Formats: sequence, structure tokens, C-alpha cells
Amino acid sequence: MIADLTVKVGPQVYRYSEGAIDLIPEILTEHQAKNILVVHGTTSWEKAKLYLKALYAYEGTLSFVKYSGECSYNEGERLASIVNEHDSDFVIGVGGGKLSDVVLYACHLSNTSFGLVPTLPSNCAPWTPLSVMYKDNGMAEGKTEHVMRQAAFLLTDPRLVIDAPVEYFVAGIADTLAKWYESDLILQQEDMRDEPFLQLAREATEICKNQIPDKSFKAIQDMKDQKVSKEFLHVSAIVFGLAGLVGGLGDKYARNTAAHAMHDALSAYLPDIHQYLHGEIVAYGIFYQLALEEKWAMIQELIPFYKALQLPMSLTEMGVYPLSETQLNKIVQLVNSKAKVHLLPIDINESILKKAVIDLENFIAKTVNF
Repeated sequence: MIADLTVKVGPQVYRYSEGAIDLIPEILTEHQAKNILVVHGTTSWEKAKLYLKALYAYEGTLSFVKYSGECSYNEGERLASIVNEHDSDFVIGVGGGKLSDVVLYACHLSNTSFGLVPTLPSNCAPWTPLSVMYKDNGMAEGKTEHVMRQAAFLLTDPRLVIDAPVEYFVAGIADTLAKWYESDLILQQEDMRDEPFLQLAREATEICKNQIPDKSFKAIQDMKDQKVSKEFLHVSAIVFGLAGLVGGLGDKYARNTAAHAMHDALSAYLPDIHQYLHGEIVAYGIFYQLALEEKWAMIQELIPFYKALQLPMSLTEMGVYPLSETQLNKIVQLVNSKAKVHLLPIDINESILKKAVIDLENFIAKTVNF
């Protein structure tokens, strides 16, 4: 058995169906919640609050606060202070991935139970016991806060989720696809194959890898048509549910490695990269990881899928390459500093990491006509 494997499966209650949000009062009653603080965004809140009628009828005190738009240390501390000022005993976060992350962090600081109502099918943030940290200006901190706390509930309604911008769904699909590619080499190792929870994590990554490409095109078109189809439900549930379960079951061995480490590094040092969504940068990160593993045939196989979804394949395509020597050095240094990257059973050092960046740019330039 692997001694340091910590399984944090996911939210205590999960439901994704029409009317699911109406379950909130029952859960609040279970927690004996009296003072509830609702943290929300802007655009999504105007739509989401229409689904919260059951919450408004709950016999408790409701307070509302708009978050800054960033999951930063300052914002987490600000929200934690508001929780304490209101003597809140339960927090509900309504919004996207950064909101989910900052609510988790604020509740970690304030020792408060919380639940989440995701409004975007763009990542697994509402499922995971971690917060990806950014600066107040949107640049990445290059840090992730892992906590021993998870949501009391993840509840949302497909009618709310399907009304989100389609590009966020596409980015979520790419982010979810990364689950298999980032954990493949690690979970193939003999000692990993003998660990039951890692076997479950591996099964979940294979669902992400096999079902996402098969069902994505229909799901995306149905979202454009505002049709809550079985394909849309299936793929969006994988994006914010099953993708999160991968890391819940597999801990650091199945959460993320080079693709997400590269996302963090690019986001930390290249301001121009911020025009791309998290999952879009991770899409490039998948190609980077495969270049690091020298799996060029796999990249070739994925190119048609990337083209169809208009996912970025290179830094050149993203408009940030060539890099200065200083930029490239800072990026690979940050990637190399991530312990999760060194879980890959291959040689990893700054020289190898730098070579993979350059080799990928050359490969894509020769293979793809932009």
C-alpha cells in the first residue's frame, strides 16, 4: 500500500438535475445552519438567483456578498473576514471555478461549512479540495492550496449550466481530457496498479479519455442550441464531477502533472496568455506533456480533435512565442519546482523541460498549417 495516499473523494452530496438546487434547505437543516452567507459573481448571478427560490424561503438569515473575480489570498482573507463579521455558520458559493476555489479557501480560513452551485461546466473546481491561487491582478501565483475540507454539497441544474458561454464548456472539455494524459505514466507503474483507489482513479481517467471525444461534438452543438440533451448532460457531468473524482480517489498520483504545471508557469509569467481560458492553456499543456514524454504519435492523433474544437496546440499559435531566454528559463524553473511533475517516471530537469518546449513548437510548425 502507498502510505501517503490521502483519499478525499468529493462533496458530501452531489446532484445534477432539474430542481436539484431545491435540495439546499434540506442540507442546511442537516447542518443546523442559521446564518448563511451567499458568495456570488456578476453575470452568472443574474441567472442563478432565479433558481434559488427554495433557499430564499429557508428559515435562517441570508446575507449576500459579491466576490472580486479572482481567487487570491487577499480575496480569500476578505471573504473569511466577512464570514466572521456576519457570524456565518454556512457559506454558499454560486458561480464559476475561481469562485468555487476562493470560497473553499475562505471557509478553510474561517473554519466554516460550505456548499457550491456551479454555473459553468468549465472545470472540476467545485469538486476538488484545493484552490488554485492567483494574484489580485489575475496573474497566477504558481501555488495551489490543498486543504482537508470539502464541500457539503455540489448541486446544480442543467438549465442553468447550459446557459453559460460555450467557450467555457470547450475549455472544460480540454481540462478534463488532461486527466488521463497527466496520470497515464504514473498509474501504469506496478506499485500503483496494486493500489485499489488508484485503480478506481485510473478507471475514471479512462472514461474521461474515451467518452469526451466521442460525445463532445454533439454536446457542444446542443449547448449552442440550448438543448439539454443526454450528451450535454453526460459530458458536463464528467467535466465538473467525474474529473474531480479522479483526483479525489488518486490524490497527487492522479490529479495533475506537467500539463497543469505548464499552465501555472505560463499564467505566472506571460500576461498575454490571459486571453485564454484555464482549460485552453491546459490543452496546450497536454501537448507539452506528450512532447516531454516524446509521444509524438499521440499528439498527431489529437490534432484533428484540437482543430475541430479550436484548441491551442503551440505557444506560437497563442501569440507568445518565441520567448526570451529569461522568460523560458523562468517558465521551466517554475515547472521544475513542482513536486507533482517529478512523479512522472522519466528524467526531468530544466534542460529537458526547456527542450520539450522548443521541440513541440518545431513539431507543430512542421505538422500543422495555421
